[in-house]
Amino acid sequence: MALVIDLKPGEKILIGTAVITNDKQRTRIHIAGEAPILREKDVLQEEECDTPCKKIYFLIQCMYLARNPREYHGKYFALLKDIMQAAPSTAPIFLSINEQIVKGHYYKALKGGQELIDLENDLLGQHSSAEQGTAG
Repeated sequence: MALVIDLKPGEKILIGTAVITNDKQRTRIHIAGEAPILREKDVLQEEECDTPCKKIYFLIQCMYLARNPREYHGKYFALLKDIMQAAPSTAPIFLSINEQIVKGHYYKALKGGQELIDLENDLLGQHSSAEQGTAG
């Protein structure tokens, strides 16, 4: 079954390593096959990673888009250890994320990364991630 995505005028989508930008009118595309797909609103740029949990999200995003996801595992697990020491309440979310990573389900792990950002925002008393532009 194909994935159906509606794109707003000017909206971008990543399919594999390609960035596709919609033209001036709303478009519906059907995508079949196995390729990593991220909508522009779900992409976090490295320069936006100003908190530990955003860095985690970015590393999972890199795993999802990479040809060799394991190259990011070392940085991910080192940062995970630091975050869990500082905020033990993140352990259940990391357990879920790690399970998805081990299975190679990086998109599902990315959704867990969003949960971490939301928890981090709550702990820091900041605005929700939807207001900051990451996936929700």
